[in-house]
Amino acid sequence: MLALIRQSRRNRGRGSCFYNLFGLIVVFSFIPLSFKGSPPTNIRATTFTARLINLEATAKETFRYNASLHNGKGHTAIFELAARVPAGWNTAFRVEGMQVTSFRLDSNRTQDISIEFTPPPAVQPGKYNIPVTATAEGDTVLLELEAVVKGTYTVELTTPDGRLSDDITEGSRKPVHLTIKNTGSLPLDGLELSAQSPPKWDATFDPARIERLEPGKSADVIAMVHVPDKTIAGDYVTNFSVKNANTSSNASFRMTVTTSLLAGWLGVMVILLAVGIIYYLIRKYGRR
Repeated sequence: MLALIRQSRRNRGRGSCFYNLFGLIVVFSFIPLSFKGSPPTNIRATTFTARLINLEATAKETFRYNASLHNGKGHTAIFELAARVPAGWNTAFRVEGMQVTSFRLDSNRTQDISIEFTPPPAVQPGKYNIPVTATAEGDTVLLELEAVVKGTYTVELTTPDGRLSDDITEGSRKPVHLTIKNTGSLPLDGLELSAQSPPKWDATFDPARIERLEPGKSADVIAMVHVPDKTIAGDYVTNFSVKNANTSSNASFRMTVTTSLLAGWLGVMVILLAVGIIYYLIRKYGRR
């Protein structure tokens, strides 16, 4: 009987030890899982974003984008910036106002970046896709930007050699050679020429109208300026203009008027004649 009681106590002791051991195994098996399976909540992947990815401007303006680069690496890294722009375009990256091509960024930090694209003057209107990359330690993040170039209407009025002055004799006509340039990115239709001259002056153009002028092209025009007789010698300004419904340009041309040789000789003769008459009168009536 005592042997059975002792055997029963031994069995209960062994059972309780078994259950205790099993419970400890279950508890400790969950403890590492709670640490291994949960990454820190304040770490995120490296990202390269922009608030506005599509901008529209003319060929004479600079496209400026405000971007943000976040370093999701577990340590400080140096990021190199690059952009694949069309031929003839210029690129600039600015961090805190300074132009850079690369910079150091601490772990889990975000840096604002200003991205600037400048198109060439003769760029064609349209939409241009420009990929921008930030690379650190072989890892690259991509930012796709779009630049929409609007067409521009621009005309320039000048002379072939750039000179805007000349001499002319009163009572005569003189041709003035003008050059009209399409400095915009769109064709110019229906360009008309005009002149604002001093009173009684006259200016005509050949041709007086240019039907169409393509971008980057130029056209030659002759302005025939007529100065009336008895115009006082001196400097006079004639304003030439070219315009259509979209754009215009002006050029001020200075004309120095001189008297003709005939008029000069006539003046000298009149003076000599007056002196002679006075001398004759003095000789004739001076003795009385």
